Amino acid sequence: MLHVLDKKLLRDLLRIWAQSLAVAMVMACGVATIILAVGASRSLEETRSAFYDRYRFGSVFASVVRAPDHLESRIKAIPGVSAAELRVVEPVILDITGMAEPASGLLVSVPDNRQAEVNRLYIRTGRLPSANQGNEVAVIETFANAHGFRPGDRFNVIMNGRKRALTIVGIVLSPEFIYAIGPGDMVPDPKRFGVFYMSESVLSSVFDMENSFNDLSLSTLRGSDTRAIMESVDALLDNYGAAGAYDRPDQISNAFLDSELNQLAAMAKIIPPIFLLVSAFLVNMILSRLVALEREHVGLFKALGYSNFAIGAHYAKLVILIALVGLVIGSGAGWWLGRGLTRLYANFFSFPFLIFTKSLDLYAIAGSVAVVSSLAGAAKSIWSISNLPPAIAMRPPAPEIYRSFFGRRLRWASWVSQLTIMSLRQLIRRPVRSGLTTLGTSMSVALLVTALFSFDSIDYMIDVIFFQSDRQDASLTFASDTSSSAIFDVAALPGVIRTEPFRATQVKLRNEHREVKMSLLALSAGSQLSRILDEDLKPMEPPPNGLVISELVAAKLKLRPGDMVEIELTSKGRRIDYAPVVGIAQSYVGLTAYASLPFLNSLMRDGSKISGARIAIDQNALGDLYANVKNTPAIAGIALQDISRQKFRDTIEENIITMTTVYVSLAVIITFGVIYNSARIQLSERARELASLRVFGFTTAEVSKVLLIELSVIVLAAQPLGWLLGYLFSLSVVKGFSSDLFRIPFVINAPTFAWASLVVLSSALASALIVRRRVDRLNLIRVLKTRE
Repeated sequence: MLHVLDKKLLRDLLRIWAQSLAVAMVMACGVATIILAVGASRSLEETRSAFYDRYRFGSVFASVVRAPDHLESRIKAIPGVSAAELRVVEPVILDITGMAEPASGLLVSVPDNRQAEVNRLYIRTGRLPSANQGNEVAVIETFANAHGFRPGDRFNVIMNGRKRALTIVGIVLSPEFIYAIGPGDMVPDPKRFGVFYMSESVLSSVFDMENSFNDLSLSTLRGSDTRAIMESVDALLDNYGAAGAYDRPDQISNAFLDSELNQLAAMAKIIPPIFLLVSAFLVNMILSRLVALEREHVGLFKALGYSNFAIGAHYAKLVILIALVGLVIGSGAGWWLGRGLTRLYANFFSFPFLIFTKSLDLYAIAGSVAVVSSLAGAAKSIWSISNLPPAIAMRPPAPEIYRSFFGRRLRWASWVSQLTIMSLRQLIRRPVRSGLTTLGTSMSVALLVTALFSFDSIDYMIDVIFFQSDRQDASLTFASDTSSSAIFDVAALPGVIRTEPFRATQVKLRNEHREVKMSLLALSAGSQLSRILDEDLKPMEPPPNGLVISELVAAKLKLRPGDMVEIELTSKGRRIDYAPVVGIAQSYVGLTAYASLPFLNSLMRDGSKISGARIAIDQNALGDLYANVKNTPAIAGIALQDISRQKFRDTIEENIITMTTVYVSLAVIITFGVIYNSARIQLSERARELASLRVFGFTTAEVSKVLLIELSVIVLAAQPLGWLLGYLFSLSVVKGFSSDLFRIPFVINAPTFAWASLVVLSSALASALIVRRRVDRLNLIRVLKTRE
């Protein structure tokens, strides 16, 4: 048998089911976001960890020009090293049948008669290439899927100046290339870039690397000092053109994964508190009205012997039941969305398997937060009704003390109707509730601004990167730094209109104890295709003596123009030089420093050399240019700017559209929950007034005006506050998503605020019209019989 108070509890829930469901839906959004973001983050982390552990992903990496294999024993003897894999890695140009533009690839050697000790491959289909067959290759899965390749298919590769037809014998995945990005690209393009694995003996023979290696991966013991290991590796490889060892956080694929995990963490910190705050306010609004209506009931219960605790527990149960409904809905939605998001990540990041963890502690945390926030919102109402003496509770509440506010102040505004004054008077008499309702509605606007500003920022970012800074049609990268006279050979290629050489090298910049490992890019004077932009986006000339560093590098190293910076040339035996900081550049991608070609060549002390060229192309001669690039041994890669830009835009917009759809749904739920509950409470409180107006002859439209004006003032007042909160939320998102890999510019255009307000206003209008129907159907006799 149900307790008397429990029966009443069920009747109360049935009576206010619509309002309770609206609150539960808002709460469910907060719970779902927690489970979605934290659950997906945990699943992605678990999947990554399992893949890394099972297939022995390296901890320290290094590349050299050419080093002898006999160094292997000395490398393995470094304290903390558990395994080492010496490899041959070479960039190549691909000639794919049916694909006009050349694709780029990376050839990686695999041991002939044993499994790799580090960076083992997951074989999806087929097998690894044999040392007895010189044309066998295993292809990374993303590239194979993009071209529809299967074991037995063939494609052409330019290897050391010769075109070779390779036969696919296996399709694989590697922990080293979960996020495989090609040279010059900002996002993966599996159609134009792939990773390929060949027998070590075959690859060494083709590239004249017998008994030598140019790439190194190490596994380390748990708890070992990776910094000391990297210093030992650098000391061993200094004389062999080493570019400097780096550890797992700087490995490009792992770094992108870390960035994504940081974004999920930022999402979990920003969005759920919004919904939980709004739901707490809604619970407070509903419960305060409910206890006001049930004063007499509470007085009777207390007179019959029910304790203050029993009364308080009764209303607390009501709040907890609403929170549990939100928890159930939010948990189901969060689990479903989180599983889908994890699957998307598994495909986007090329995982061979998926581990989706059902963490009970996560659901417990989400449930606890939902219940606690709801009880916090209801605490004042529960405390006041629980401690109300029975004699006072059974009497009607004392009439509120009103004072004239509009009478004298609005004599000049004779055009303001009495119905409008009634609406405005209610707002002023309950300033706290009006303010909180406005704040709740403004959260919807803020969420939409936070979602929509991404379009503005990405458009701005694309304009700066592809149309103001890197304006070339293509970038050619040579297999190795070569004589600057090679620029004339590039200019002679068919369709090339303009050429600009560049040189790039890995360096470490230091200022006191601060250090940044990065790329130093040297440009020729008067460059127009690739330009350095200052912080105001004005073109800068590469300085003849000194460096221009990006604003992020300047912030990390605490440098300003005029300061001296230490330069460690990692590929030149870690030689140290010094140079002044001449200027600060704007850059949204990576950590970058700029210099002039003569200045970098003077630092390198190896003559006048270049690493590649930026080119402008006659679009009518693309076919001939592509054919020549495919047959030029010195060219190791080509990045096509139009294709890179479109791939970047498509990838980003797909993510943004998905995110915007979710945010719009969340904003509509908040708006509906706030406006619907506010309107229902107002209707409950003012039903007698509205019914009296109907008896006096006012039409339903005029009577509805009393409610609609009040709601309109709240919704309109919420717009500028929502814009401000959206601005602040967007700024926090930009800071939370910022990393060494890329930074999103903080740009919000006026139409973004307008669209956010339009969605919220439309949702608020729909909510208000639903409640207006109840005004039209008021039972005048029953309402007028109700005691005030």
